[in-house]
Amino acid sequence: MLRYRIALTLIPGVGDIIGKKLVSYCGGVEAVFKEKKTNLLKIPSVGEAVVNSIVNHDLFERVDKEIAFIEKYNIKPMFYLDAAYPTRLKQCMDSPMMLYYMGNTDLNTTKVVSVVGTRSITEYGKDSCKQLVKDLAAQEILIVSGLAYGVDTCAHKTAIDNNLPTVGVLAHGLDRVYPLLNKPLAEKMIRNGGLLTEFMSDTNPDRENFPKRNRIIAGMADAVIVVEAAKRGGALITAEIANSYNRDVFAVPGKLTDSFSEGCNHLIKTNKAALIQSADDLLYIMGWEINKKQKKTAQRQLFIELKPEEQIIYDLMSQKPSSSIDELCINSKLNVSKIAEALLNLELEGIIKAMPGKVYKLV
Repeated sequence: MLRYRIALTLIPGVGDIIGKKLVSYCGGVEAVFKEKKTNLLKIPSVGEAVVNSIVNHDLFERVDKEIAFIEKYNIKPMFYLDAAYPTRLKQCMDSPMMLYYMGNTDLNTTKVVSVVGTRSITEYGKDSCKQLVKDLAAQEILIVSGLAYGVDTCAHKTAIDNNLPTVGVLAHGLDRVYPLLNKPLAEKMIRNGGLLTEFMSDTNPDRENFPKRNRIIAGMADAVIVVEAAKRGGALITAEIANSYNRDVFAVPGKLTDSFSEGCNHLIKTNKAALIQSADDLLYIMGWEINKKQKKTAQRQLFIELKPEEQIIYDLMSQKPSSSIDELCINSKLNVSKIAEALLNLELEGIIKAMPGKVYKLV
């Protein structure tokens, strides 16, 4: 099965969106390679050139080489249909079909925050980044960034110093570390977090790979924090992608005269990011405050008057605090209209919170 999954990512003209469509129409990844040409040509957006590449492929020598690399270095390959694949990222239409992971943390942990920014970090940026990450330590949050110089490095190092798991998303294969000076840091991250990429071994950190890397950083998080950013650059691209995925975006403000705060100030000015001065701002907006006793007391009072459908939804979410509408429909056996009404009422009462990708979270 793994051979076919990797092979699908190597077919010329088959990107992540078309690849998923092929799997869906054919009923499985292996079925894509065994389907008749005439049937493949009937699939929307799949042209003759792509079909010819599928039918006449010669990919398994390269695939077997990659599998040998995976086994040698204990790498975890994740297909987009696997349970271990980041659920938040799975909700994004252009998410990678395959991910390669080296590490030990759960990529589907309850709270995930991505921290991005300039490579040319200032002392103000370092202080802001360190304080934010340090103050998030009590929340058991997974910190995600891109292992680049500057803000990324600062976020990863501070996470490790505060015993927070941290994952670096790479723009190349797992057979190398870029920049090379971050290799010792990467080794520490593998022990408390990990390294994640969509690229196979022998892939260089080419320029065009970084925007692809950025969509993973944005898509696998609940929230994205931009610490320092110039008017143009990768951090701004990540923020734009995060907005398109309906992720919460935060930006640390800076002086009007500081070039590396121009991007952050612009995000705040154009309502593309919420202003963040401390970790408390993020915790409040995300509903992650530590004061749970008061919430539980308020909830118990509210639960007395829950309607039958609302009680069913609450009971299900008590077992799984973060649930999609599809899961609730299947498990509750209620129709969609009743589910929607119950979810709306529970949200208005402050018992649940709507998250990106039609997912609801128990407060």
